[in-house]
Amino acid sequence: IFLSNLLIIPFALKTFSPYVWMDIVYFGDLVRILVKFVARRRRRPLFFVLDRFLEQTEAHPDNTFIVFENESYTYACTDKRSNKIANALQSHAGYKGGDTVALFMGNEPTFLFTWLALAKLGSPVALLNHNIRTKSLLHCFNCCKAKVLIAAEAVEDVLPSLIEQGVTVLLMSKNSDTPGIQSFSDEVEKASDDPIPRSFRSHITFKSPAVYIYTSGTTGLPKAAVVNQNRILTALAVLSSNGVVSSDVFYLNLPLYHTAGFVVGFIGTIETGSTIILKRKFSASQFWDDCRKHNVTVIQYIGEVMRYLCCAPKKDNDKDHKVRLAIGNGIRAEIWKEFLNRFGNIQIREFYASTEGNVGFLNYVGKIGAIGRVHFFHQKLFPYTLVKYDTERDEPVRDANGLCIESRKGEPGLLVSKITNLAPFSGYAQNEEQTERKRLHNVLKKGDLYFNTGDLMRIDKDNFIYFQDRVGDTFRWKGENVATTEVSDILTICDCLKEANVYGVQVPGHEGRIGMAAVTLKKEVQFDGRKIYNHVVSCLPSYARPRFIRMQSTVEVTGTFKQMKVKLVEMGFDPGRIQDPLYILDDNAKSYVPLTAQIYHAIISGSTKL
Repeated sequence: IFLSNLLIIPFALKTFSPYVWMDIVYFGDLVRILVKFVARRRRRPLFFVLDRFLEQTEAHPDNTFIVFENESYTYACTDKRSNKIANALQSHAGYKGGDTVALFMGNEPTFLFTWLALAKLGSPVALLNHNIRTKSLLHCFNCCKAKVLIAAEAVEDVLPSLIEQGVTVLLMSKNSDTPGIQSFSDEVEKASDDPIPRSFRSHITFKSPAVYIYTSGTTGLPKAAVVNQNRILTALAVLSSNGVVSSDVFYLNLPLYHTAGFVVGFIGTIETGSTIILKRKFSASQFWDDCRKHNVTVIQYIGEVMRYLCCAPKKDNDKDHKVRLAIGNGIRAEIWKEFLNRFGNIQIREFYASTEGNVGFLNYVGKIGAIGRVHFFHQKLFPYTLVKYDTERDEPVRDANGLCIESRKGEPGLLVSKITNLAPFSGYAQNEEQTERKRLHNVLKKGDLYFNTGDLMRIDKDNFIYFQDRVGDTFRWKGENVATTEVSDILTICDCLKEANVYGVQVPGHEGRIGMAAVTLKKEVQFDGRKIYNHVVSCLPSYARPRFIRMQSTVEVTGTFKQMKVKLVEMGFDPGRIQDPLYILDDNAKSYVPLTAQIYHAIISGSTKL
């Protein structure tokens, strides 16, 4: 009887707790990651991500690390290239060991070589978005207090300001005709590829900043999230914990200045020893051909990437590839199903994390639509909860005692995570105000401190976690976070505009929200669609440009003078519902032109793509 009861237990668990075995496996994974991390923390001299790269180079020097266009680089070659850059830089008059260096370049091997070189010299690196210009670029550079800027292209629009501040600007190209910019590539070619002594980075501790990664926020300008050495060491496990091994080939087409491309794609493969197929940018038409050409086994995505792939014309060989795993975040349930149906049995590992955040989830079960699952052990290590949130007042709901109110199962709530030694929040460089805004005090008891993710979540009856929406002023379009106040500030610089209230609106068939602005004109000034178009194109990257403009006589504000967005978002851009004049950005006409009912219906039906 005892034996029969013992045999029944697994079947009973599978029936009444169908996910228990996966929960147990996940628990084992967490323990293994934690044990490896603790072991590395105890090593002397201190062990960092760079040391893991050097281990891989010593163990597998001839293994291919990076493939880019028609070139490939082994681990040994990558090591020597980074040595040349490090030796050239440390002998340069404008650089001192340990200086923060800003990197301004797109996806190319030199980006990775340069980061490794700076890690060998003990320098923190600010990863600048190479799409930004003028005011935003200067702001991003200044808030990390960088002494050197290494760029792949000229930066004439901010050069006078940088020279005035005594910044050394080095250009990674053969020739530079711009006064004040020094060509650095010749120095690199002449430099020695001898290894850099460990003493050059002996000042580094686990609390030292490793990289600054920029994230949009409600301030209107990007914030530099501080990613320290300890945090980036933990990030080594991001791919290995999902079953990625050295024989895998990883397709990296997301921007390296983003957390997804840099941390998941680059840092993750350093741990596994896999090969990176590096692309300048995402291309739906080239995606599967590249995967077939390079025998790619692991792909990375954001929600939009999967949708773009599903929207591409169908081909007979859609399932002819070796991709076994897709890891990323932001895929909607309907796209998830369509992707699997069209491209075959690919394991999708959806996760949730943020650059500066102290909590993350992994959908290790593979539940379609979920970002993760409540796990007892995980929640003990990294305490988090969902609290009720007032979207109108843009703040958490509190009870009579001033404490937050936890959301019930099935109800949306703001995700907050307790700030502890194991789950710290390092904040933003040179921005204590925004750092403090992400800290939430007196959440469940007086005196406690939590990190405010700014994301609304929902937990279902089976303990699966679902992403609901972003709160506050930031929305997401084309895989990028857009801070509405930044766009508003830039719009109001235009001669004819007095006020601008920027928000995101949903468009059927598109992920995220597209930019829209409710504006007022200055007195005795006519709306000039061409002038506004030229202004936004010159000052904003494509994903941040408002696609729609709504003309108003006044911009509504709350009693505390905050611009009201909720009603505007609800009304969207439907000329049938809105009495105000509406305009749409037209790249062909190079102007904002009237948004007619015909254009609106073409967008809604999907015949006009945005």
